[in-house]
Amino acid sequence: MFATLISMSSHAANWSTTELHVQYGKLDQPFDSVPNSSADTTILTFQHSSGWDFGTNFFFVDYSSVNNSDSLYLEWYPTLSTKQVFDVSYNGLLSDIRLVMGINAAPESDILKYLPGVQLGLNVEGFNFLNVLIAGYIDDNEGIANGGAPKEENSWIVDVSWSYPVAIQQQQFYIDGHAEYINRRKTEITNRETKSWVLAQVQVRWDVGKALSQAPNRLFAGIEYQYWNNKLGTDVDENAVQLLGVWRF
Repeated sequence: MFATLISMSSHAANWSTTELHVQYGKLDQPFDSVPNSSADTTILTFQHSSGWDFGTNFFFVDYSSVNNSDSLYLEWYPTLSTKQVFDVSYNGLLSDIRLVMGINAAPESDILKYLPGVQLGLNVEGFNFLNVLIAGYIDDNEGIANGGAPKEENSWIVDVSWSYPVAIQQQQFYIDGHAEYINRRKTEITNRETKSWVLAQVQVRWDVGKALSQAPNRLFAGIEYQYWNNKLGTDVDENAVQLLGVWRF
């Protein structure tokens, strides 16, 4: 899977960034048999972003290990740049409008979502990037009858992502992350609704490579703070801090 995605994303790429993340913390388990439970969780994330003549690619794959079980989850967002494709000029705050066809998938539970929409690239001083995604949240779950997650109504999502560098004396830090809102949707279970949620994941990274060996942008350490209102559409509200290590290829 990794090799296929990288091959598709890096073909004729003008630039690319690939990272391996390791996170560890105690996260809430909304569907555990014990109410209000949390568990030590390790997450390995393989993440890639790249740009080519007519757009960008971004994807990540999460491998999560909790309570002696594991799972995979992935998101992929290929885009087409209207600035590049149609030779449009944008000025001021707006730097680009990109057409997006996103995919979210969790193989073990047969969850599959399509996210057609637009991504606004914003030109804000100090940010490496600042993007706003506005998209549909189209359900293609297998459903309970096929042993998967319940089918849901279609919905919509707004997601803001960013990277902001901060230099303190000789040390380099980055505040990276995203915040999303997904609107509520009914499910195939009678009188059961997946609630609207807000998920914010903010990483504070220290460039360890630059500090220790003068090799910047290779090795990072820090924390990720996660706030999740109505986690996975339930009544659980999560506030969690995870240890973070990042190796950039």
